[in-house]
Amino acid sequence: MTSSLWHRDQTPVDGTPFEPDARHDVVIVGAGITGLSTAVMLAEAGVDVAIVDAGHVGQGATGASVGMASLLQGTTLAALRAHHPAGLVTAYVDANRAGQDWLAERAGAAADRRTAFTFGRGLSTDSALDAVRDAAREAGLPLREDAPGDLGGRTPVRALALDDQLALDPVALSRSLAQAALAAGATLHTGVRVTDVHALPSGRVGTDHGTVFGDTVVLATGTPITRRGLYDLKTRALRSWAIAFETEGDAETPGGMWSEVGTDGRSVVAPPSSFGRGVLLVTGARHPVGSAPSEVALAEGLATWARRTLPVGAEIARWSGQDYQSHNLVPFIGGMPRSLGRLRFATGYAGWGLTNAPAAAMRLTDEIRGVSRRDRPRWMRTIGTRMTVPADLGRGIGEAARRVGAVAEAFASAAPAPVRRPAEGAGLVSRQGLRTAAVSTIEGQTRAVVAPAPLTWNDAERSWDSPVDGSRYAPDGTRLEGAASADLGVG
Repeated sequence: MTSSLWHRDQTPVDGTPFEPDARHDVVIVGAGITGLSTAVMLAEAGVDVAIVDAGHVGQGATGASVGMASLLQGTTLAALRAHHPAGLVTAYVDANRAGQDWLAERAGAAADRRTAFTFGRGLSTDSALDAVRDAAREAGLPLREDAPGDLGGRTPVRALALDDQLALDPVALSRSLAQAALAAGATLHTGVRVTDVHALPSGRVGTDHGTVFGDTVVLATGTPITRRGLYDLKTRALRSWAIAFETEGDAETPGGMWSEVGTDGRSVVAPPSSFGRGVLLVTGARHPVGSAPSEVALAEGLATWARRTLPVGAEIARWSGQDYQSHNLVPFIGGMPRSLGRLRFATGYAGWGLTNAPAAAMRLTDEIRGVSRRDRPRWMRTIGTRMTVPADLGRGIGEAARRVGAVAEAFASAAPAPVRRPAEGAGLVSRQGLRTAAVSTIEGQTRAVVAPAPLTWNDAERSWDSPVDGSRYAPDGTRLEGAASADLGVG
């Protein structure tokens, strides 16, 4: 199963009929938390806003979230503090607090107040937990130490706890925000696929239904669907798995929201009480897009860990999601280069979009409305002054080297053309000279698409994934997500 738990039993929000050549003050591409929060803020301020999305409300990265809106955020604060001054970390926390407060007002009873934990097992995790503790307290968070006994496993758990955080249903929240935007006068176009975006001579968005114009265009699409600014080179595209389990018998689920120190980003949380079922969500197996030999094996590894450690019963949903991390660990928000302020965007939430997204929307709204810099919150002014330090350059160089290596490995492992027909559900890459093609067989139909760089086959979601820029494509070459804006050609 690769369908998010949140998308079950959800009635789509009724959108607005698309009118080709319509003009608006602002056109927002993307109906996730970033786009919808921005739309609500602008529309309630009297701005004429149109939202365009190829899918339904909350269908992308938002719907893949497990619903943790926390300021603790695993080891994020420690990673920031290791390379940036305390003032920037404090500004990051304040921005996320502002986003969380805004969400709490909008979510109401649909969100539960929970304690967030960052935890580790064994002495080897103490240094990482100490760094989180020190960075969080320096930024003003009232952290406390905890030694919980309800997270399973044989190794004692040490945890850092932050009370009064939020667990919520991200798709239900998205629907609520969409309805609020419509009530404030916004226009919503779902099922309308954006094909290109232009800044000059005016903001212009091309779609498969026609063109729509805006004085400003906001790209709220996970990563910008344009090469302008080369932000796909300034971020890492990361993918992770989430699995929903029924709770085992009368077992009590672990209270709170849990994030484990470590590289694969394991977290455990129960849905908010408004969800109405005893369910436990586990997420993890985080990795660069296109780097896994088998996505199925990664997901199975996560499921095995959950069954061994937690009081879980039958699996009821399994899905994968994608997010982006900037090389300096601070989200990119604002105007795109060479666009005269007509193109704006937000990316780089590194898996913590539920609080970063409304904070980004606040900044985008102030910039679009022309609020002077001195009248913006201090956190907004601080984060708006990006600093590049040697560690940022090092991460960027390391990511560039990883991509080169991934391309070289994929090209070397490609089979010389012509290739045999792949088995059902399988895909392989063929090469002829420097040209590569991606060949797959799905439901008895074999297709070949031309790839500008070698792709890797995602055996769980049956897609072609790019280890270079994180773009993903269906077997017939249709773009699914990522920095690419065009489909692949048929071979």
